[in-house]
Amino acid sequence: MALIELAAIERRFQLGDTTVNALAGLNLHIAAGEYVAVMGPSGSGKSTLLNLLGLLDRPDAGTYRLEGRDVTTLSPDEQAAVRSQRIGFVFQSFHLVPRLTAAENIALPMMLAGLAPAERTQRVNQALKDFGLDHRADHKPDQLSGGQRQRVAIARATIMQPPLILADEPTGNLDRHTGEDVVDLLETLNSRGVTLIVVTHDPGLGARARRQLVMEDGRLKHDSLASRQTACG
Repeated sequence: MALIELAAIERRFQLGDTTVNALAGLNLHIAAGEYVAVMGPSGSGKSTLLNLLGLLDRPDAGTYRLEGRDVTTLSPDEQAAVRSQRIGFVFQSFHLVPRLTAAENIALPMMLAGLAPAERTQRVNQALKDFGLDHRADHKPDQLSGGQRQRVAIARATIMQPPLILADEPTGNLDRHTGEDVVDLLETLNSRGVTLIVVTHDPGLGARARRQLVMEDGRLKHDSLASRQTACG
C-alpha cells in the first residue's frame, strides 16, 4: 500500500524578479515500510520535498496523499494534527528545547497531543530505556553529547508511534562512529515497519537505504526502484 502519493507537485519561490521551481511536476509513490534516501546537490529540491512531506510547506499545485488522505486540502490546524500524530522529524541540529530535560523533551509531543500524564510517564520511561538514556533523563541538552542529543531527538520523533520518520541530515553534526550508531537506531525502527525517508549528502548513508532518489533542479532525476523494475522487466 502506498503511504505517500505525490501527483504533479509544483513548488515555486520568488527570489527578486526570478521564479525558482523548487519542485517541478513531481510524481512519487512510497510504500509503507520503505527505507528511502533522498540525495542531490544543494538547491536540488531535497529539503523542499522533505518540508512538503512533513506538512511544513504546501505545494503550489498538485496533490499529496498520506495514507490515502488528500492532506493538501486540510486547514493548518488539521495539518498540525496529522503532523503530530503521523509524522516524526529528526533534524541535523537536533531542535531540542534547551530548558527542558531529556525526559521532558521526549514527552513534549504527547503533552501537545493531550495524552494523559500516566501514559506519558510510562512511554517516556520506556523510551529512555530503549534508547539507552535512562541515566540521562534529568539532563538538559547542553549536558548531553551530540549522540545523546540525537537519540533524545529520535525518541521524541517516535514517541507518538508515527508510521513515517523524516530525517534531514541526521548524522551531519556527529562524528562517524556516533553517526553510525544513530543510523543503526533509525534502521532498527525501519525494520519494525516504520517508513524512513532520509535526506543526505553522504553517499555512504545514501547507499544504506533500499531505495535512492536523486533530485536535480526540482525534478526526480533518478529512482533506483524504477531502475530495478526496468532491469527486471
